Amino acid sequence: MRETKLLLLALLPLFCGQTQALGNAENIDQAWHVVWSRFYLPKVQTFGDYLSSYEKGKEQAHLPTAEEVRRQYPNPCGYSTGMEDGAILGGAMLSVLCDRFAVTNDESLRENAANVFAGLKRCVTAHGVKGFVARNVCPEDGRSTYINSSRDQVTHFVHGLWQYYHSPLCDEVTKQQIRVILADVAERMIEFVTPENDFDFCRADGMRCPLGICRMWKVQAHEAARLPMIYAAAWDVTKNERYRVEWRKYAAEAIAQSASPVENKPAYALLQMQCSLELLHELEPDSALKAQIHTHMLHVRDLAAKRFTSVLAQIAKKSPEEMKMLGPDWRTVPEWKNQKGYPNPQWGPFREIWHLTREAGESALILLMIDSPKLTTEQQAALQNLLGSFDYLHNASCGLVYHLATYWKARRHHLIP
Repeated sequence: MRETKLLLLALLPLFCGQTQALGNAENIDQAWHVVWSRFYLPKVQTFGDYLSSYEKGKEQAHLPTAEEVRRQYPNPCGYSTGMEDGAILGGAMLSVLCDRFAVTNDESLRENAANVFAGLKRCVTAHGVKGFVARNVCPEDGRSTYINSSRDQVTHFVHGLWQYYHSPLCDEVTKQQIRVILADVAERMIEFVTPENDFDFCRADGMRCPLGICRMWKVQAHEAARLPMIYAAAWDVTKNERYRVEWRKYAAEAIAQSASPVENKPAYALLQMQCSLELLHELEPDSALKAQIHTHMLHVRDLAAKRFTSVLAQIAKKSPEEMKMLGPDWRTVPEWKNQKGYPNPQWGPFREIWHLTREAGESALILLMIDSPKLTTEQQAALQNLLGSFDYLHNASCGLVYHLATYWKARRHHLIP
């Protein structure tokens, strides 16, 4: 513990960029503007994964065309194209909006939230496959999608909609739409997540996912709570007994399996685990199980604290020029990797910058996702320094969404001024 404190204190002077003097609020305002002006795709009301240019109007010129998406090029997940994580980012952004509204009561956020919700609704309806959560929707035609999703997409999608449903931002008409959407997602899980399908919710074409990323049961510890979370959310908003039965069928075993996540999992995996546990903890009626979930959440928080320190150390070694690195046009990169038949263009050095930006926000956010969260003096100082000094105007990673999420959740819990 002493070594962690010393490292965090040693890192504080290293985050020195052009925005150092701005302070948290002003710098976060820049991050907010960048996310909405550069990453948001107004034609489909979703968010893209990265920037390949800082020039206005060309930030995401690399996105796949409708024709490329229709032929599932370069792969059925849309890996590395910028259309990979739209459902994840939309769900995360809804959480940001709920927290920001709780702090500010800013009525203009209603329109933002309605737009993000519309994008998520598009992800689950544009393709006509009931209950299937697509990763994103092609901006060119507003309907083409890649056919292979993942449990990660569904986790943030459900978690975000559930938070929005319970926020004062959400009106009754939207709540009814959320009831239908979450019920449809739950119904797909009931139909497809069976031993015969190896507990896979399958691609949009009904075929098994060859990568294992759509398997919802008999999975790793950080993934075990995802399936009951979906059923619990569907029950919570609809009060349909069918979903309560499915939730309770898996709940106790899933919570037991969640006890020991592998320590070296990336921050996104720990964040998704915390999202699923947060929802289950909120709804769990059994006091013993509820306490068990809370214990697991504290453990995930402790893992994230180590990751936060590690990521800050890695970022501190990067030059300002490296952190400004843009992503490539994936069509032209020299290296492609074959992932079980899915050709995946490799981003080269940009992948690390993209990843570190995300991990800084994701790992910090996890620290705040427990009852009455607290930060050590060193964590609080490191977080404020990160949020106040990070050059949001010159960063090409969608990880900025998680920096916003961390800031507004910390504000909601009165952990930073």
